[in-house]
Amino acid sequence: MDLMVEASPRRIFANAHTYHINSISINSDYETYLSADDLRINLWHLEITDRSFSIFFFRCNLLNVKSTDIVDIKPANMEELTEVITAAEFHPNSCNTFVYSSSKGTIRLCDMRASALCDRHSKLFEEPEDPSNRSFFSEIISSISDVKFSHSGRYMMTRDYLSVKIWDLNMENRPVETYQVHEYLRSKLCSLYENDCIFDKFECCWNGSDRQRACHCSQNDNYCFLETKYHMMPGSHVIMTGSYNNFFRMFDRNTKRDITLEASRENNKPRTVLKPRKVCASGKRKKDEISVDSLDFNKKILHTAWHPKENIIAVATTNNLYIFQDKVN
Repeated sequence: MDLMVEASPRRIFANAHTYHINSISINSDYETYLSADDLRINLWHLEITDRSFSIFFFRCNLLNVKSTDIVDIKPANMEELTEVITAAEFHPNSCNTFVYSSSKGTIRLCDMRASALCDRHSKLFEEPEDPSNRSFFSEIISSISDVKFSHSGRYMMTRDYLSVKIWDLNMENRPVETYQVHEYLRSKLCSLYENDCIFDKFECCWNGSDRQRACHCSQNDNYCFLETKYHMMPGSHVIMTGSYNNFFRMFDRNTKRDITLEASRENNKPRTVLKPRKVCASGKRKKDEISVDSLDFNKKILHTAWHPKENIIAVATTNNLYIFQDKVN
């Protein structure tokens, strides 16, 4: 008999968003959280379900007004709309600070002590575009699909269509690190645009403490283990994000090495060994490599998460959830 898990809501926070919610983030005060859609970011109190609030001044007084936004970028005339909010997150340590990203590839850091409505940012993070790389798809692939603070709060990570970038909060003009997730797809942007895959929103995540070794791997109650020539050593800073063909990528920030793994139902047997995968972009394909033309774009890992304390990760592909854990001796 299969185990069925059913979730039942304890509270329902309603009637504050007109558009689909793209982000929810708990504040470090453990009393409030934010929710964001394409045009607005609302602040909620966990104990009050029928109203959203705006923080006012440093004392964090709550304005008792229904659906008060802390960010509202909706223009008076919707025809003048040029960008939308794509993701938002609270700072892990500072309860008055949050960031939100946009479809134009910018990240804005806001301080709620400055104003009840955070229509003016404290910092703007944006990388200048290389004119030589400008194309019809430039604005689409620069749209940020996810933003995550590091656990220390010193850095933040953003994901656009082709890459993951690490930003230092003290440097706004460019990222300190850039990792190419599937650069081999740049030549396929036209076909990806035609099948709408270019609009896919991939998430990214940090390893549990920013200082753990990489995860090895389970689906449901079956555990499989990763044994490769590549190892991310203890003490490394590892980040993870998804790709197509049910691939997910891990990048070691210390060694600058990376690995591609595949979440597949074929690997759900107990103690299955996962092997690294490689994509051949051009030229003669080597053994165990997969051609970029053979990638299945209907199979994609958009959602990824890393356990905050244990070396356990979860990746979601279509209607399957895979849980991977470190190798057990």
